Amino acid sequence: MPEYKDVIMAGFGGQGVLLIGNLLAQAGMEYGLEVSFIPVYGVEMRGGTANCTVVLDTRPIGSPLVYRPLSTIVLNEPSLTKFQPRLREGGVQIVNASLIDKSLLDASLSSVYLPANGMAQKLGNSKLANMVALGAWLRATGALPLKVVQKALKHVVSVHYARLISANSAALEAGYNFS
Repeated sequence: MPEYKDVIMAGFGGQGVLLIGNLLAQAGMEYGLEVSFIPVYGVEMRGGTANCTVVLDTRPIGSPLVYRPLSTIVLNEPSLTKFQPRLREGGVQIVNASLIDKSLLDASLSSVYLPANGMAQKLGNSKLANMVALGAWLRATGALPLKVVQKALKHVVSVHYARLISANSAALEAGYNFS
């Protein structure tokens, strides 16, 4: 596993961006990595924009702030518009094909263009699109093993929603296996 990985995850409030950021940070800690997690959201709540930054490293993290990320997960068009120009050369972006037109992708960047919403609906719950996208990110970056992130679900998903752990785990796997 490479020593340093960072990602900016972004979408509308209510799409679960902060949840997958929190999950990735938890999984990184459980894997023994240094981790930072910075959520950014406003008063908009559902329907407004939300994003977060996660940094994973084997060494202490000098700064949790990331302006030019190595990778992004973008779940809606406003997020693509904001973060695609900031992606580093050689980086990778996970793009939700269900809500973002392919013509908007910068051809010079490496993109995984997957129908996250459609895949989530096939799994029986449209709210799983965030997990599908995170699974694709795990595959594209090799940042953490899928099983580590699946195991961390039990520490991130509320005990009141424990029945959703298996659905979230399946969504992570579906995104990871997307080809």
